[in-house]
Formats: sequence, structure tokens, C-alpha cells
Amino acid sequence: MDKQKILFIGAGRMAEAIFSGLLKEKAEFIETIILSNQSDVTRLEKMQAAYNVAITTDWKTVISDVDIIVLACPPKAHAAVLDDMRPFIKGQFIVTVAAGIGLAILEDKLPTGTPVAWVMPNTSADVGESMSIYCYGQAVSNHERELLEMMLDGIGAYEECSEQQIHSLTAITGSAPAFFYKFCEALEEEAITYGISREKARTLVAQMVYGSAAMVKAGNDPANLREQVTSPGGATAAGLEVLEQKGYTDIIQEAVKATNARALAQGKN
Repeated sequence: MDKQKILFIGAGRMAEAIFSGLLKEKAEFIETIILSNQSDVTRLEKMQAAYNVAITTDWKTVISDVDIIVLACPPKAHAAVLDDMRPFIKGQFIVTVAAGIGLAILEDKLPTGTPVAWVMPNTSADVGESMSIYCYGQAVSNHERELLEMMLDGIGAYEECSEQQIHSLTAITGSAPAFFYKFCEALEEEAITYGISREKARTLVAQMVYGSAAMVKAGNDPANLREQVTSPGGATAAGLEVLEQKGYTDIIQEAVKATNARALAQGKN
């Protein structure tokens, strides 16, 4: 595989997580990373200093010379960016990482035959542990498939899904980490009330969730794991009873549905 020139349009948290993972894990396949945004020059300069990437406030000056373009701008910015891009596209591989932006939007706005893909990573890409789901457009060749899988392998695990499945699973793999972090926050705050430092509380919570996640990742059924921890009539059972009385399962499912609905609406704006 030849070394690739990759342009990121958008310099936010997700862009940083992806390109930092690539530079760490797949540097042998990267010729240049170019990072762009239109207004936050301070952030661009910070990223340049931290990662030795190229930067620009005008991606139109470099777009014709790159192999891959990653759209890491907000969903609402995509329509205008795609319109501006169209005259410059001559076979570059276009990848969006924005929620709600499906393949049809990309293919409708770009020249016929442009290879496109939609990826939903999460910010665990920053530590090489993203769970990314993705789908390809009609014009993608085996070469572009290899390129995308190289990129995804650099930031964690990945699974190909249908476009509709990505719309439906956005909340599960992309947004649910925020639900999980909120859970961790609540446990930390409660732990602190028992007289330990925040640092110690974080250590306790972090190792608990890391070990629990490792058990699930090893292939164990979460329901069976829960039952193993829960003695009938015991302390854990009392805690679980409170969660269910408060509608714990319903709350999670409603949060998933609300996330997906908002992501779909953002993609249509």
C-alpha cells in the first residue's frame, strides 16, 4: 500500500482522536496529515505543535493533492462543504465521521463515481480502542476498502454494517460512551462521600469498569455475569431492585432512541 495524504476538514476532538491513532499505529502508511478548519487557528497551531501535522485554514488549496478526505465537521456543515468540494473532486476517497450523514447525502452532492464511506467511530480512538461501524458507497473499490480498514485498524476494532444499521446503532457505539461516563461520574461522587479522595475514587471505579468490560469482551453473557454477582436477597440484589424501580432499563433504551432521532434530524439539516 502506498503512503497516503489525508486531509481532515474539521479539527475537533474526533479528528484528533483519529489522526493521532493513525500516526501512532499506522505511520508507515501515512505520508502527510493535513488538518483544517476555518476559524480556530489557535487549535490548528496547537495540533501542529503536538503532532507535527500540516495545517491550513483553506482546504481548497490542498484538496486536489490528497488521497483521502475525512469530513470531521459538524453534520449541519456538510451540505455547504460538499457543495464547495464538488469542483475539486477527481477520485479522492471521501469519508465522513458525522452522525446522521449517510451515503446518499455524500453521493448526491459529489460527482458520480466518487468513492465514499460513512464511519461512526467513538472517542476511544484516542487510545486505540474505538468500536467503529462503517459502510461503503457504490463506487468503492477493493483499494478503498483496504485504505479504510487500515485507518480503522489504527484506532481500534471495527465492524461493517448496512447504512440503516449505522443510523440505528449510532447511539450504541458512538454516543453510549457518554452514558457510561455519566455512570462513572455518579459512582465517583458517591465514593467520595465515604471519605476517600477523588483520585482514589477514580482508581476504584476505573478498575471496576475495566475488569467488568474485560469479562464481557471475553465473550461472557452480561445477563449471566450479572446473575453471578447477585445473590438472591443479597446486597447487590437490593441495589439492582432500586435501579429497576427507577426504570433503569427503560431509561437506557429511551436515551438510545432519543440519540438516534437527533442524529437523523441533524443529518437532514
